[in-house]
Amino acid sequence: MDADTAHSGLVDEVLQKIERTRQARRHKFYLHDEKITLSHGSGGKSTHNLIEGVFAPAFSNPLLDTMDDAATFSVDGTGQRMAFTTDTYVVSPLFFPGGDIGKLAVHGTINDLAMSGATPLYLSVGFILEEGFLIADLRRIVASMAHAASEAGVTIVTGDTKVVQRGKADGVFINTAGIGLVRASWLMGQTQLEPGDKVLLSGPVGDHGIAIMFAREALDIETDVQSDTAPLHTLVASLLEVAGKGIHCLKDPTRGGVATSLNEMALGSEVSVALDEHAIPVHPEVRGSCEILGLDPLTIANEGKLLAIVAPAVADAALQAMHNHPLGRDAAIIGTVQADPPGMVFLRTDIGGLRVLDMLVGDPLPRIC
Repeated sequence: MDADTAHSGLVDEVLQKIERTRQARRHKFYLHDEKITLSHGSGGKSTHNLIEGVFAPAFSNPLLDTMDDAATFSVDGTGQRMAFTTDTYVVSPLFFPGGDIGKLAVHGTINDLAMSGATPLYLSVGFILEEGFLIADLRRIVASMAHAASEAGVTIVTGDTKVVQRGKADGVFINTAGIGLVRASWLMGQTQLEPGDKVLLSGPVGDHGIAIMFAREALDIETDVQSDTAPLHTLVASLLEVAGKGIHCLKDPTRGGVATSLNEMALGSEVSVALDEHAIPVHPEVRGSCEILGLDPLTIANEGKLLAIVAPAVADAALQAMHNHPLGRDAAIIGTVQADPPGMVFLRTDIGGLRVLDMLVGDPLPRIC
């Protein structure tokens, strides 16, 4: 019996067990909470409950309803499409191995634009500052933002500053918005997956979340893990060049990690995603830390990785393009899109088992970005 046949049999065995779960999850998120909790900011199930229970019904429109990281739209009379996105950063601590809140804010907004196939152009920045925050630290953050933007070839063109009383914030919170020109002439997004597509991951997962945890907590564990924060737009440009319309979806697995991102895609396209655990790159230090702390690398935030869902005909070319780029040297094909059961993600484990890979539940690492 070959691996694909065995995998198909395992899927059949668990179908009855997961049917009730599938029916409850498929395009349905329920908000039962009366108050906001930290888990509503995790990027996982609680975040989706909040979005679907509060924001989506109020703001519903064709651009928003795709739930992609950036809205894309045509500019009247020009034929040119643009991308627009916004994000807010509350990471704690403000400075961490591999980056800081300013660098993270620039990279995160660039990446949300890039995932829509856009070339990032301009950013806005808004600061909420706490009374008593050190000007020296603010200068350091602003300098980091300026350097990150310059290196990425984007310009910060507008901004705003507000100050709140001592104790009403935690040093500084940052909001960034960005616009870019869409290079892709075809529709990409989490509603565009097709059975047979290959799932590519640009590199090892979990670095950012583990770096933040060790910077925040006084854990008696030695580690050199650094945040992977990086701008991904040049990697995306390389993919677009070689894979073109064969790219069906791009996603940077930030809050909620790879697991949550793939669940969003499976739900959006009404397909199933099957992953091979042995194919998923994870740095040994991250894997070891997760085992000690009881965390799953697949639900931990990343800030410099992307998932690419591509047609099988272009998978090898896309993988080679990743390998040729500094941010994709450890890229791998980690799974396949299947037709059934829709809305589900499965992980074929190293020991040959099969388990449902769900969205992040709770918030084991709050304020990760």
